[in-house]
Amino acid sequence: MSRPQLRRWRLVSSPPSGVPGLALLALLALLALRLAAGTDCPCPEPELCRPIRHHPDFEVFVFDVGQKTWKSYDWSQITTVATFGKYDSELMCYAHSKGARVVLKGDVSLKDIIDPAFRASWIAQKLNLAKTQYMDGINIDIEQEVNCLSPEYDALTALVKETTDSFHREIEGSQVTFDVAWSPKNIDRRCYNYTGIADACDFLFVMSYDEQSQIWSECIAAANAPYNQTLTGYNDYIKMSINPKKLVMGVPWYGYDYTCLNLSEDHVCTIAKVPFRGAPCSDAAGRQVPYKTIMKQINSSISGNLWDKDQRAPYYNYKVRLFDPAGHFHQVWYDNPQSISLKATYIQNYRLRGIGMWNANCLDYSGDAVAKQQTEEMWEVLKPKLLQR
Repeated sequence: MSRPQLRRWRLVSSPPSGVPGLALLALLALLALRLAAGTDCPCPEPELCRPIRHHPDFEVFVFDVGQKTWKSYDWSQITTVATFGKYDSELMCYAHSKGARVVLKGDVSLKDIIDPAFRASWIAQKLNLAKTQYMDGINIDIEQEVNCLSPEYDALTALVKETTDSFHREIEGSQVTFDVAWSPKNIDRRCYNYTGIADACDFLFVMSYDEQSQIWSECIAAANAPYNQTLTGYNDYIKMSINPKKLVMGVPWYGYDYTCLNLSEDHVCTIAKVPFRGAPCSDAAGRQVPYKTIMKQINSSISGNLWDKDQRAPYYNYKVRLFDPAGHFHQVWYDNPQSISLKATYIQNYRLRGIGMWNANCLDYSGDAVAKQQTEEMWEVLKPKLLQR
C-alpha cells in the first residue's frame, strides 16, 4: 500500500472528530471518485474522468483533427468524438461534462496483425493509452488493401473482435467502432469480412465520401458523395444481413477542387488521369477543400452555385490565375445542407444508428455573422428528421 493510499485508509477508518454524518458521507463519496478516476485526473471535477456508460438511441459521431475549434461545436447533439489530432485533456473533460464519449484512433499495419502475439500487444498498448487518458474506447480506421484469400482477411476480423472484448472488459461502457468504405464491394481493393467485423464491434462508421477514389468510366469531375451511389452502398450492407443499427452514416464536410483540362458549355469538367488501385482515374486529380473555404469562394465563382439533379449535389466553376498560372477552369464539388438532408432521410427510413462527419473542423467558427449561420445550418442538418418537427 502506497503512502497516499495509507493516508486515505486511515482517514476512512478513523474520521476526524466533529465531522457530521452527511459531511462524512460526502467526503467518502469524493474519495471514492478520486480513487476511481485516478490521482492524476486533469479535469476540474474527478467524476469527469470516469467513462461514459450511457448508450444513446441516436448516434452523432464527430471526428476532430485538433486545435480548439471543438469549443464551438454543437454539443447538444454530439455523442462521440473520435480524436484524430493531438490528445487534448481539456476536450476530454468538456466532452464528458456533456455526456459524450471521447475515443482513440486505431491504425496498424495489416501484415503485422497476422501474428496473434502482435495483436495482443497492440491492443494492450491502445487499452493502456485509453485508460491513462480517461477515454471511452477506440475507433479503428484501417483502409489498407486486403486480398480476399489472404491471411490478413481473417486477422483483421480477429483484431476487431479481440479489441472489442478487451475494451469492454477493461473499461465499463466503452465503445469500439470500425470505419468502412461507402460500399462493401471491395472499394479500393479492400476485401474485408464486413459481416464479421460488424458482429465483432459496436457499430460501423460508413465513410460515404471519397466515392470517386476509383473512376472506371469517363475521367470527369463528379460529386464526392452522389445520392444514388451513396444509398446503394447502404442497401448493399443491409443485404449482407448487417443490422441497420450497426451502421452510422458518415457525410463529408469538405469537397474536391478539380482542375479542368476542358470545361464544356454544359459544365462537364474533364480531369487528368490519375490512377488509383487499378482504376484509370480518381479523385486524386483534385484536392480536398473544407466547407468553410468553399463558402468563401463560391460568391466569386464564374458560375455561382449549381445543382446536379442526377447526383443531387452542388458544384460551381471558377477561374483564378493567381492560383493557376495556366488559366485553367476549376470545378468544385461538395456537400451542403440540401444534399446532406436528402441522404440523411435514409437514416430514419431504414433506422440506421445515426450520422457523423469527416470532419468537424471543416466549418467556420470565427463568429462572422454569415459564417455563423452557415455553420449552424450544417450542424442542424444532422438532427433526426423526426425530432426537427
